[in-house]
Parts: sequence; structure tokens; C-alpha cells
Amino acid sequence: MSTPGTFQHRFEPAPTGASDGTLLLLHGTGGNENDLLPLGRAIAAHAALLSPRGQVLEQGMPRFFKRHADGSFDHDDLVARTHALAAFVEEAATRYGFDRTRVTAVGFSNGANIAASLMLLHPGLLTGAILLRPMVPFIADELPDLSGRRVLVAAGRKDPIVPARQSEILAGMLTEAGADVTLHWSPGEHGLEAGDVAAASAWWQAAPARP
Repeated sequence: MSTPGTFQHRFEPAPTGASDGTLLLLHGTGGNENDLLPLGRAIAAHAALLSPRGQVLEQGMPRFFKRHADGSFDHDDLVARTHALAAFVEEAATRYGFDRTRVTAVGFSNGANIAASLMLLHPGLLTGAILLRPMVPFIADELPDLSGRRVLVAAGRKDPIVPARQSEILAGMLTEAGADVTLHWSPGEHGLEAGDVAAASAWWQAAPARP
């Protein structure tokens, strides 16, 4: 699919009779709209799944926003792409009929970075986020009010791409904004491990009762 919002995407409705919200699945660099569907279902068996493909190509690999040659984030592009992604979620809620007030992001790497940016720039869009191997997207001049939002930050202690300090700074930033943040450490590197999936599933199950 290429609409709404011109994002190539997949949408899987919640199983019949289920009412467990919607997961917004955001892949890492080089991924696509199919990559995180199994992960989403493993985390939340009764949720709807909305999975867009990043619109930026870096050497042929889809991403959600641009970065400079030195690897640093293109801040202006990140902000613009964050706004576009937020609009996509709004349009998708109307098209597919899912509850706009019960959307949780699940992002890996580049996808986790734009999910964190969504939390900072559109604090009313997500009820929470599972950020797998995220970095700090940017330092906000003024933090939003994220009271009532839940966030899981899952980091790897030997991650060669994301320094441990980045995960700690991001967790601290979101906590300062009022979010209920859990920082989970895996022993490995940048790739996801079984422990990450288990932690994400447990975090999801521990959420306050969903109507």
C-alpha cells in the first residue's frame, strides 16, 4: 500500500474480538514495512499493527530521516519527517478505524530514533514507546509534558553503534519530561536478542488495564 500519507505500509487489524490498541512499527536502516510484523505480534498478540516504510534512501537502504556524511543526524530533515509520520498515523487511524488514543510505537535503531522524536515533538500522539537500541534524536529546548506515557528503552551493553551513555541520556530526558521510563540492558551488541523481546512483552503486559 502507498496511502495514506504516501508511506508504503502494512496494516494488520487486531484479531477478531480483540481490543488492545495499535502498535506503530518502525524499522531500522535497510528494513521495510514487513520486518517488524513478527516482533509486533510477539509483543502484543491482540493489538493492531501499523508498519510504514521509511521514505529516505541511503545507498538504497530505507530510513526514516537523513543523516550527514559523518553519521550525525540531519536535524531539519528529522523534524520534517517526524511531522510527516505523525500526520500519517492520524490519517491511518481515520482510514483503518483504529483508536487514535491508543497507539504505542515499537522502533528499532533508526526507527527507535524517530519514535523518540515523535514523543518529543508530538507528545499527544503516542501513549507509549518501546525504543530498541535508540540514540538521543536531539536535545529539546523545552521538554514536552509526557505525564502518563510509558517508555521502554532497550540498550545493549556492548553496542558498537549506540554508546551506553546515549541510552542513559535519552532515558533521563524522557523521565524528566514526566514519562514512566524503564531502562533495560541486554549483554550483547546492536542486534536484538531474545531478552529484548521478552522484556518488551513483559513491559506491554504490565501496562495498566486497557479498556
